Amino acid sequence: MKRREFIVAIWATAAWPHLVIGQTSPKVYRIGVLNPGEPLSDTSYFGAAIIRGFAKQGYLLNRNLILERRGAQGHMDRLPRLVDELLASEVDAILTLGYRPALAVKQKTTTLPVVVTQSGDPVVLGLVDGLAHSGGNLTGISDVSTELSPKRLEFIKELVPRLSRVAMLWNADDLGMTLRYRAAATAAQELSVSVQALGVREPEDFDEAFAAMTRDVPDAIFMVSDRVTLLNRRRVYDFAVAHRLPAMYENDLFARDGGLMSYGPNTVETYERAAGLIDRILKGSRPAELPFEQPTKFELVINLKTAGAIGLTLPPSLLARADEVIE
Repeated sequence: MKRREFIVAIWATAAWPHLVIGQTSPKVYRIGVLNPGEPLSDTSYFGAAIIRGFAKQGYLLNRNLILERRGAQGHMDRLPRLVDELLASEVDAILTLGYRPALAVKQKTTTLPVVVTQSGDPVVLGLVDGLAHSGGNLTGISDVSTELSPKRLEFIKELVPRLSRVAMLWNADDLGMTLRYRAAATAAQELSVSVQALGVREPEDFDEAFAAMTRDVPDAIFMVSDRVTLLNRRRVYDFAVAHRLPAMYENDLFARDGGLMSYGPNTVETYERAAGLIDRILKGSRPAELPFEQPTKFELVINLKTAGAIGLTLPPSLLARADEVIE
């Protein structure tokens, strides 16, 4: 080895420990994600949206962000134990999907920051004191579903001008979903449309709902989106196609994987803003100081393939209003 190379090698070896010691590793944040269904995977619809939302704020999975994911797998009685697990793992904040997970966390802690999504009206449900100031450790993004119900029914009526009876499916065990059903039923009455109320609690209840719609056929189906209806959505798609019934759903996931049409908040925006709220909390803001935000982007998504399977000819006016048409 040449003398110059030897000197450089000796200097680098001596300096290396000091260089490592001087470097500061980025802080790794642990965020709990509590879902009423399966724990969200990286590639699931909502899981991918959450990861993208955090990435936009500069949090990269398994680098400076760890997601502690828990799912009740449809068994709501498991939620308190899952919250205990998240608290024991010392997460910095919890992100919840749905009313029941949000309520479970609220009942377990008054100090850990919680960001709520897909819960329904957080004030009416008692999750927060007000939208401007939550008054506690919860904030989040409202899904404004009760306000959107009239618009969803208007889209159904545009598709079925002679609409006189609509079947409504919802999780009758969930107060948040029941309130959303009531808002939709009120909107239907204002349009002079009668409601066939089909509350479900377990997967077996869908058979009874299908039997009721077979006996007394409605003109369309309106399904309130929650974990129970989400897990059984393909059964609803199949029934709707077999009986040539148009159906409206609340989330674009349903229209993308087989439902006829959906109208609701943009999922990507919802989780980008939820991640933004968590980012502000991690930087020192208190949830009580942050407003419970409202979505700003709403999308009508129509699945043409499903329309063809049902035998529907979609009005050009409705297609022109769609934000996305899936062929």
